[in-house]
Amino acid sequence: MTNPRDPQELARETPAELRSGESAMDDTMVAALRAHVPDWRIVERDGVAQLERTFAFRDFAQALAFTDAVGALAEAAQHHPAILTEWGKTTVTWWTHTVKGLHRNDFIMAARTDGAYEPGGP
Repeated sequence: MTNPRDPQELARETPAELRSGESAMDDTMVAALRAHVPDWRIVERDGVAQLERTFAFRDFAQALAFTDAVGALAEAAQHHPAILTEWGKTTVTWWTHTVKGLHRNDFIMAARTDGAYEPGGP
């Protein structure tokens, strides 16, 4: 298990390929991994648990640059979030469609997203 005192330890993991029939994480597993991404909140939409965080920036251009950086991380991992880019903020939401909830990969990608964030803008 990863060490919550090293927030980037989780980010260094490689997202796993999903196995057939794999299900969403239970509450105990979610709580354990959530310690690694404390700025993220768990939201539920249409009965599906998701990880979400809003990042603040000085203007739209910085929010857009961050959106592009998260998009590049997502494409490299072949795991894609919902991203809402607005003036001065970007909201990123991770969940795994095939398990209809949260998977370890979502926490890995949330940690990588945190690593790409520079308060005030890239």
